[in-house]
Amino acid sequence: MSVNSKIYILVGCLFLISCKTNLIYKNQKESISIEQVQEGSNTPILPFGNLNDTTFVNIKSYSLDFVYDMKYATEDNFLKAKVYDCAECYLRLKTVKSLMKANTKFMKLGYKIKLYDCYRPLDIQKKMWAIVSNPIYVANPSKGSIHNRGGAVDISLVDRNGVELDMGTPFDFFGIEASHDYKNFSKEILDNRKLLKKVMLQSNFQSFDSEWWHYNLKNAKVDPVSNFKWNCN
Repeated sequence: MSVNSKIYILVGCLFLISCKTNLIYKNQKESISIEQVQEGSNTPILPFGNLNDTTFVNIKSYSLDFVYDMKYATEDNFLKAKVYDCAECYLRLKTVKSLMKANTKFMKLGYKIKLYDCYRPLDIQKKMWAIVSNPIYVANPSKGSIHNRGGAVDISLVDRNGVELDMGTPFDFFGIEASHDYKNFSKEILDNRKLLKKVMLQSNFQSFDSEWWHYNLKNAKVDPVSNFKWNCN
């Protein structure tokens, strides 16, 4: 056998070993992911450490178990304008902790939280107000909102297949049908809203009467309005 032939065989063996190792590692990761969805996981990717609970953090640094559809980083919203430079979900650490606890409860039932909006810098609030200067739809930046304080989230739920549960109206639908008090829906829709609200209230959040998707962390109003901005990679 020539030297070249031996080299080709050696390279081929190394390639097969590498592929097998990668496949094992990939299967291990998939197994862990499935287990987390079925059993729920409250273990952060990074330790919370000694960070102050009011510190702004990217939720993706602590959990891989959320689904994202950050509407204001696109034109698919009631403003018909992209107001965020990139789609990231920053919140105060205490909000992230409570949201992860809620998501753990949902995952045990076969669901996950889908995020539409998180912390909103005051400059973004001003940009939104310039587009729609109506307090019915947009909080006046002179007062600020819980979004500007890092204590509010706009959310829904998806099932194991990533399909969003029917909540009766789209996100940011400004009509009476979006209210928690509106009952002229099917039992399925009412049950979906009830589930979302029940778990969020159990997880240290408060609902917002006119918007089924909006939840505020309890006592978040004591935190100051912020204009902290994250870097877009």
